[in-house]
Amino acid sequence: MNDLDLNTLLGAEDDGGRTRRGRGGRGGRRRRRRRNRGGFIAPLLAFVVLAGIIGGGGYYGYMWLNDALVPDDYTGQGTGEVVVEIKDGQSASDVAQELERQGVVASARAFTNAIGNANRSGSLQPGSYKLRKNMSAASAVALLVPDNRMRATVTLKEGLRLSDTLKTLAEETGKPIKEFAAAAKDVDQLDLPKYAKGKLEGYAFPATYEVQPKSTPTQILAAMVKRFNQTAEQVDLEGGAKALGHTPHEIMVIASIVQAEAGRQEDMPKIARVIYNRLERQPQMKLEMDSTVMYALNKYGTAASIPETKTKSPYNTYLHLGLPPGPITNPGDHAIEAALNPAKGPWLYFVATDPKSNVTKFATTEAERLALLAEYRRNGG
Repeated sequence: MNDLDLNTLLGAEDDGGRTRRGRGGRGGRRRRRRRNRGGFIAPLLAFVVLAGIIGGGGYYGYMWLNDALVPDDYTGQGTGEVVVEIKDGQSASDVAQELERQGVVASARAFTNAIGNANRSGSLQPGSYKLRKNMSAASAVALLVPDNRMRATVTLKEGLRLSDTLKTLAEETGKPIKEFAAAAKDVDQLDLPKYAKGKLEGYAFPATYEVQPKSTPTQILAAMVKRFNQTAEQVDLEGGAKALGHTPHEIMVIASIVQAEAGRQEDMPKIARVIYNRLERQPQMKLEMDSTVMYALNKYGTAASIPETKTKSPYNTYLHLGLPPGPITNPGDHAIEAALNPAKGPWLYFVATDPKSNVTKFATTEAERLALLAEYRRNGG
């Protein structure tokens, strides 16, 4: 490289700002050498500083990388108690952040690493879980399994009235019954079918439910209505009702009476047939179901006394023609299916002749009915 090339690269200038090209003599060359030595030192210092920066950055980069690969983690099983809720649709990363926020694990990264190592990143189930503070991530993963979910298992029997359903839910979940009563009235939040006419009675489907600790009464009742809607779709309630010349609501009223009157599942289709036969004989014949009278009086049983049959409630089918205005129980799927598929037969009466064994017998004539009543009395009825 000649002097011209070196001076060009270093940007050397004389005092007047002119480039030193063309200046001859030893003095010029000496000055160029002195300036060249100074010009070399500056880049050298810059290189040393840059190397220091790179070196320092490398150290901190290593520390960052080491922290990412080996994140903070506690050891042991932890202490105390923390309730963590996993919501439907949450990912393992979402759960990890919540665990870190509540002090269960030392870092979200430690949890995602642990659950990934356990091949369970996609297996977290919604629910509430009891964990502890300052747990190792692996210990937290081990506790987040379906069997460890906090829940109350509530079984609601077929034929319960809504008032009894709400009472059972309050007892089993520990939530105030007044909250369930308020939720039952707020039907806009329950997704009731339109034909329910804005009332929950009859549509809180009886089944076994797993209730999470943080579930609200509204959420619990909405789940029961959802279960009813699924059953209604499975049995084609609307289509079946239309084929029978009734509305879906009327079918549910019939199913609720069948549920209240039947002692055995096998008798349900025949009881449904008796109801339809009586309805077809109106206005000469009223429905006269004791269970509807007892509902009106807020009593229980299927044998109303003569004074009780005089109550002026619209649910008194001894006094009023046709069906009562709404269901009197929450019927199960067997009663609904019986209402949609009544047995074939001419029966107009049925009597539980042996209350101890729940045997029900059927009659077509008044004389046959009286004979069955006599049998009922002989059996202690």
